Amino acid sequence: MKKITLSLLLLMTTVVVFAQNTWKSDPMHSRLGFGITHLGISEVNGLFKTFDVTVNTNKADFSDATFELTTDVNSIDTEIEMRDNHLRSADFFDVAKYPKLTFKSTSIKKVKKNKYKITGDLTFHGVTKSVTMDLVYNGTVENPMSKAETAGFQLTGAIKRSDFNLGAGFPAPMISDLVTIKADGEFVKK
Repeated sequence: MKKITLSLLLLMTTVVVFAQNTWKSDPMHSRLGFGITHLGISEVNGLFKTFDVTVNTNKADFSDATFELTTDVNSIDTEIEMRDNHLRSADFFDVAKYPKLTFKSTSIKKVKKNKYKITGDLTFHGVTKSVTMDLVYNGTVENPMSKAETAGFQLTGAIKRSDFNLGAGFPAPMISDLVTIKADGEFVKK
């Protein structure tokens, strides 16, 4: 009887130790932004106002984390309504046909303390490509207002719009092919 009780206790402890933690993005304290060069002389910045990110991890340092992002492409905002409407059109994102942008990580590699390379499948405009970006884990704190355990991350990187057939009618001298990505987020433990 003691052996069974001890075995059961060890099994329960193992399950608790290896229990996966889920973290959800806090929309009030998160931003998904991008930048692109116009005419080779200035950068136009924008963001997606509506997105959701879920992070799952077993480790406190997030070195085994998986990230899943879903974005409402119609929420694009460059602070110029005419440009935003053009970006929503078939010339660019074609939101009527492709309303979502998604990212699902496939691997995460620690490169130094709190710095990672994250690779995953990015899908938008009907195309899925593997991309690798830089991820910085800024730490975890207890939010003094909500008392919720909150983790912070910053993601940076770049993609080529031509890889996703985005804005094919607009050559690189007019709008650069390279699009920089910068996302900052707070995530609340669920």
